[in-house]
Amino acid sequence: MTSTNTVYIALGSNKGHKLEYLQAAVDAIYKNVGAVKRISKVYKTPAIGFDGDDFYNACLQAETDLSPKKVLKTVLDIEKQLGRVRSKKDGYQSREIDLDVLLYANEIIETKTLTIPHPQLHHRKFVLQPLHDIAADVLHPVQNKTISELLNECEDNSVIEPIKIWLKNPAKQFAFGNYNYIAIEGNIGAGKTSLANMIAQDFNAKRILERFADNAFLPKFYKEPERYAFTLEMSFLADRYQQISDDLSQLDLFKNFMVSDYDVNKSLIFSKVTLPEDEFRLYRKLFYQVYKDIAKPDLYIYLYQNTKRLQENIKKRGRNFEKDIQDDYLDKINTGYLEFLRSQPEMNVKIIDISDRDFVKSRADYLWLLNEINNGV
Repeated sequence: MTSTNTVYIALGSNKGHKLEYLQAAVDAIYKNVGAVKRISKVYKTPAIGFDGDDFYNACLQAETDLSPKKVLKTVLDIEKQLGRVRSKKDGYQSREIDLDVLLYANEIIETKTLTIPHPQLHHRKFVLQPLHDIAADVLHPVQNKTISELLNECEDNSVIEPIKIWLKNPAKQFAFGNYNYIAIEGNIGAGKTSLANMIAQDFNAKRILERFADNAFLPKFYKEPERYAFTLEMSFLADRYQQISDDLSQLDLFKNFMVSDYDVNKSLIFSKVTLPEDEFRLYRKLFYQVYKDIAKPDLYIYLYQNTKRLQENIKKRGRNFEKDIQDDYLDKINTGYLEFLRSQPEMNVKIIDISDRDFVKSRADYLWLLNEINNGV
């Protein structure tokens, strides 16, 4: 999973439809920089250093996998897209939108084009006040003081007036909060764990990840499938039951819902492919006995990828025991999933073809996938 960092960005506008510009900037940051976690109140503040209309100012916190340099380039592109034309004239001027990168993790950066923390941050009340709304206890890595302390010490006496209109977080459009438990499924290499991690991080969910890597029989199965198939499936039966029982029973009051990168029914799907008919019938009896009282997901997402793409993903992640997986095996697993899903009309299922998408590397593809999941919710 790609690591992310916290970035704080200041937003300001004193020209035209100011609130609309601020909201458009929030939407664009969500789309191009990363998940917006918190947004401050909007404050009306006077223009400082030039004659102009009052500003509307706000700050937001986002999680991004972009580098600081890339974040700066992206916010400058957003300014340009929203109509700002930077002038070479001396001094400050009115502008449709003004975006400043204030803090990036706890990094200290000083180049010709980028200084982090923003060099004027601790001098500007119109920045410190909205930043205080969302980051009061965050430490300024140069001043070595919290934002709260810097606001108390700030000598800027400008009048800062909150207005009674809130900017909207674009993430609210996704209705994951309607569910208690979401399961993400797919073939080997489809991206189940990556998506579960991303949704958990962006939407404050408890993640339940399959512990398949600890299964000592899995490498043996790929080398000698006929010998180890039943042993492997029985070990998965026991492991998945123990894990899902523990995880589903442990409520987390600080999380909005649960998201898992597997559903227990995958045991039936894989065992039908790997086991002889007589062993499968025995296994199925044991499965239904063990899992009869396990909670079912409120939403079941199946990520479909064609076999060529699956093989590319398997090769890319480089697990030695998976290197000899054959196309025929992947085809059978995919058929097994689709047959199972067609036989479960009572389940809330979304099958999404992501063969031509890379939601891990492309935020645009990730947001497309979220929209596909959200459609009809």
